[in-house]
Amino acid sequence: MTDRRPIASRETGWARGLTRALARTSVTPNQISIASMGFAALAGVGFYLGVGAEGWARVVLLLLAALCCQLRLICNLMDGLVAVEAGKGTPDGAFWNEAPDRVSDILILTGIGYGIGLPGLGWAASALAVSTAYIRELGRAATGENDFCGPMAKPHRMAVITLAAVLAAFWTVAPVLQGALWVVAIGAAATALRRSYRMIDRLKAE
Repeated sequence: MTDRRPIASRETGWARGLTRALARTSVTPNQISIASMGFAALAGVGFYLGVGAEGWARVVLLLLAALCCQLRLICNLMDGLVAVEAGKGTPDGAFWNEAPDRVSDILILTGIGYGIGLPGLGWAASALAVSTAYIRELGRAATGENDFCGPMAKPHRMAVITLAAVLAAFWTVAPVLQGALWVVAIGAAATALRRSYRMIDRLKAE
């Protein structure tokens, strides 16, 4: 268990270089967190419009959505690195580290749901995705430990959605994206349950 999500890319050269570059600017970690919501909104719009588009317009919109999902993750990586390792953290950083992530999940997943004509599925996937973070934060408050276990933690969700966007750009759109939402919804439900059981076990062991 760790207080920071284990991310292999945190130790890569490009991440270190980008961190140093951002640290030399006036950009704050909180602004990077807010930017992640902007990329998520673009992804949601890309999914919503891309489903009904034809030809190259569909390809461009869905690939844009995939790119913005990854840019959202890069922002999530950079806000922490700039705050912790570049020493630019602020007293309200904890809020901006968490709240934008929940908004971003909703923007992306409901964008897909409305795009394929299944808003209920989009909202269900969103609610279950948010529940994984809620259980993690509840566990941290109750036990002092963050549990980032899967099978459908944030990086896993974005990997599924990004892959689905690329496949949908060149294949059948709605079935691929619908399947991705089901994978996220079921996986997030399993993740929330797994984190809950692990938290209960830790509390009983105290």
